[in-house]
Amino acid sequence: MNVISSPAHRPCGQLSADPNGFESYERRANIGGPMSRRRSEHIVSTLLGRDQGAIRCPRSLRLGLAFPSRADPVKVIEKMLRSNGFDSAEELRFEFALPEGRLICRPLDPKASRLAVRGGPERKVLEQALLLGLCNAQLFDPGRPVLWTQTSLTRGLELFDPAGFYA
Repeated sequence: MNVISSPAHRPCGQLSADPNGFESYERRANIGGPMSRRRSEHIVSTLLGRDQGAIRCPRSLRLGLAFPSRADPVKVIEKMLRSNGFDSAEELRFEFALPEGRLICRPLDPKASRLAVRGGPERKVLEQALLLGLCNAQLFDPGRPVLWTQTSLTRGLELFDPAGFYA
């Protein structure tokens, strides 16, 4: 493809000389690189939640707290923590039994029920807050520090044990 160029407009491409004395540019479109091979597929099956068979990844826990509207989740949980006699979130590790190893996390179904923070059993709320503080969006790790943020405390998760995944 030959393009006559002017100093004001220089198209991208490789410059070559034209027999008539004009500058021309060679352009290549869709040369088959990785960007042209993209596609998307919808996943309609999962290994998560299987309790039996050669590949098992059973659900261990379901976590989700329902905070009052316009409440700051971190302040609400920290106030509840102090009112129950704890100085830090790390102290909760000694109060509740934690899963021993890492677990796989996936988002909780938006329609699933969550534990109400206001009026709910405070020990159960603190236990779920502890577990949520040990999770990111994909992984529960009991070895990481407890991190309470608005995102971590308002996240709803299902946790799965990958122990039977690798046969």
